Amino acid sequence: MTANYYVYILLCRDNSLYTGITNDLEKRLKAHNNKTASKYTRGRTPVTLVYYEEIPEKGMALSREWQIKKLTKEQKQKLIKNFKKK
Repeated sequence: MTANYYVYILLCRDNSLYTGITNDLEKRLKAHNNKTASKYTRGRTPVTLVYYEEIPEKGMALSREWQIKKLTKEQKQKLIKNFKKK
């Protein structure tokens, strides 16, 4: 059984964007909003899931996370705008 990973973008209360990876998107979103997932989002809750991609392998997910983190905020906003939730 292959685990699927998710690369995701959160919109924080201060309008900043946070990018991360997980293998359980729902659980990770709850952890962010409970202030137990990341130091960055801890003071910026509530956070909203605005983008995600499902990726079959962890290494590929880590590479995609890095690609997204290197984008400008405007490029991330364009990615989010074109996103269609599944």
